[in-house]
Amino acid sequence: MSPAQALQTAYLPAARMLNYGWENQIGAIEKGKFADVIAVSGNPLADVTEMERVKLVMKGGSIVRNDFDSGAGSRTP
Repeated sequence: MSPAQALQTAYLPAARMLNYGWENQIGAIEKGKFADVIAVSGNPLADVTEMERVKLVMKGGSIVRNDFDSGAGSRTP
């Protein structure tokens, strides 16, 4: 299984289940929509183990973890 297939297998079924009835409120990173976001510093399609090293977590529009902020010249939005 490719890294892309592994990530899709892990995340898409739950996302599709959650999306039922919420099509206008979730499913995209857009103003006015609910979004929970994670970020990693590398490309998980090149190295799927990047998903084990989450650097940023945003829940309900608020940053709850930001390991990127500790570097020089970084900023929190």
